[in-house]
Amino acid sequence: MSEKLTHNERMDSPSLSSAEQTALAGLAADLARVFGPRLHTLAVYGLHAPAASPRLVHTIALVDHLAFSDLTQCAPLVANWRRGSLAVPLILEREEFLRTLDVFPLEYGDIIAHHVIVAGTDLFAGVRVAPDDVRRACELAAKSHLVHLREGFLETGGHPQATASLIAASGAPFRALLANIARLGDDHDADVAAAAERQMGIPASVVREVLAHAGGNSSSIAEPSALLSRYIDAAERVWEFVDAWRARA
Repeated sequence: MSEKLTHNERMDSPSLSSAEQTALAGLAADLARVFGPRLHTLAVYGLHAPAASPRLVHTIALVDHLAFSDLTQCAPLVANWRRGSLAVPLILEREEFLRTLDVFPLEYGDIIAHHVIVAGTDLFAGVRVAPDDVRRACELAAKSHLVHLREGFLETGGHPQATASLIAASGAPFRALLANIARLGDDHDADVAAAAERQMGIPASVVREVLAHAGGNSSSIAEPSALLSRYIDAAERVWEFVDAWRARA
């Protein structure tokens, strides 16, 4: 590697606690022992997204070659990583990552856009996901989200608490979908609700109400069915917007 795999100033993110930084430094050292010079990049991703409490810190490692013997060496280390509030790292071959940008454009695009280098070189610098790949993925995600909400409501049997849980559980992917659509429109406002209103005419108040309960206490939703009705209307608008991309192309 062109840089020594040690804790460095790039990891001094205000989003990372000192305990998390210590755990990440330990992870970097562990991976360096397993992969040696084959390890090129270790980065944190997902810090910009709201997290559950306690949270797990997600990382990605890019290596030259990944063998089953490497996995067998990493497996005994997982328990210690988890004790440090680290999720199991996503370990990919460098070329594998680059060749599958079109397969996972939303997931990899988010990593490229929001990452913090822990150790090694920043191999994400200059890497871009093709806009057409992102558009196709957004279309799939938008339609899937709408179908999920409709079918999910039927599965609740109309019970308020189950409906509230559906809303809370679906908030995070809805936020991610809106953020990806906003980025395609070169709207980098951190307030995805405001961006959705500008781009698609969706009431920002509805988006904020849904996201306020994302992954949280669903029991605080006063009228779950009424909110879900507005939510589904918003999801339909999202789908109509992304479906019309083909006509605008």
